[in-house]
Amino acid sequence: MQPPRDHACVTSTRTEAAAAVSIGAGLAVRKRDELLGLLRPCFARTEPWLQAGKYVSALASELPRVNGWSIARRGGDRTPDRTQRLLNHACWDTFAAMAVVRRFAVAGLEAARRGRRGRMVIGAIDETGQEKAGEATAGVKRQYLGCVGKVANGINTVHLSYVREGTGHALIGARQWIPAEQIADPVRSLVMGLPLDLAFRTKGQLAIDLSTDVAADGIRPDFYCGDEVYGICTQLREHFEATGQAYVLRVPSNFMIALAAGSKLTCAQAVARLLKDKRRWEVRSAGHGSKGERWYAWAWLATASARHHLLIRRHLRTGELAFHYCFVPAGQLLTKARLIRAAGLRWPVEEDFSFAKDCFALDQCQARLYTAIARHAVLVMAALAICAITAAQVKDRTDTQAPPPVGPDQLPPPEPGMIPLTIPEIKRLLAALTTRALPRRLVIHWDAWTRRHQARARWFHKRARLARQPEFAQVKL
Repeated sequence: MQPPRDHACVTSTRTEAAAAVSIGAGLAVRKRDELLGLLRPCFARTEPWLQAGKYVSALASELPRVNGWSIARRGGDRTPDRTQRLLNHACWDTFAAMAVVRRFAVAGLEAARRGRRGRMVIGAIDETGQEKAGEATAGVKRQYLGCVGKVANGINTVHLSYVREGTGHALIGARQWIPAEQIADPVRSLVMGLPLDLAFRTKGQLAIDLSTDVAADGIRPDFYCGDEVYGICTQLREHFEATGQAYVLRVPSNFMIALAAGSKLTCAQAVARLLKDKRRWEVRSAGHGSKGERWYAWAWLATASARHHLLIRRHLRTGELAFHYCFVPAGQLLTKARLIRAAGLRWPVEEDFSFAKDCFALDQCQARLYTAIARHAVLVMAALAICAITAAQVKDRTDTQAPPPVGPDQLPPPEPGMIPLTIPEIKRLLAALTTRALPRRLVIHWDAWTRRHQARARWFHKRARLARQPEFAQVKL
């Protein structure tokens, strides 16, 4: 069948496609084996380590729904007991494993950077949530969840993403936020599996903990970036300044700044009074997007401190303003262009959340205990790191796109080529190579086990309902 005449013929040679698949799939398998080998010292026994390997493989598979049952079924287990034990009770160091994943991700992205332009490294801080039912899960509370865009019952976790400009990015740290009332209640703390020494930490303080862990591993980003939740945290800003760490943090319009003249104004007031002249604004790109450059108008204002500036971004079409409070320590380059580059590199953490949820089931965790939720997050970070490193390291070899257009009337190229392998594509390749058909007897066993378990659950649910509503116990249909 011939393509329509009013469309360009989008074709690619089978040789190029086959080469990309071979390169990406082979490297992904090697990276998975490498990371699992590095994780072995974190486990006291071999059996949980092997189960963790099955868990990571299941996260990187094409399972439509990831839970204890589906992971166990895919791994060839006869019941989900081993998977549940891995998250809830097995003896392994969760945060040591997180550190291993962090060092693995950073080393892989740094190896992929060689020979490429763009040397800036960003530590992007942000939180993401998961809806939860009931009140038994650690950290659950009615709170604003960005994933649903409203106040809902759920949990929130602060994450740190390592962003290497022009190369790639991956999640390298996570800390769950726990409400103070749960920590103060000894009964709820015991039921939720909260550590005895756990103290209440705000989201800004959790960001301090994450940055401290990163610094302990010798990782020092050029800038830390975050949204208003972290920009208004005075303790976080003071921590960065005390350690000589540059930052570009979003702040709300009512954030107060001290100007060089000695006056204090909110960000909105400073813009209204000092940036009326259009010549103070400069149109610059905030970075490359899938559809081209992301253009905004930018301006900056000096403050009473020579090392602090207010960077303002204005949307070219709507005029919406975004404010960034910036700090650059003495001895480091301070230019508006550099701050704009840093501010534009915060968005990859949102892409990491999208990949982690859509591809690796970050928001499908059914665990309720504090440690189990953290362990699920670590294993999701491991699966994401494998695919992110693979995508970064094969980017140049699998990118065959035609040059971008230079004018609105330019005709499409006869051969558009192919975009480089993406994280979702590498996940599919890895799943295809590591998925094996289950034996017939195991398929039959799981069918019977699932139906029996559901029948038992229904019986107990009905008995519990009769206990709550005894008047229905005398009714016979």
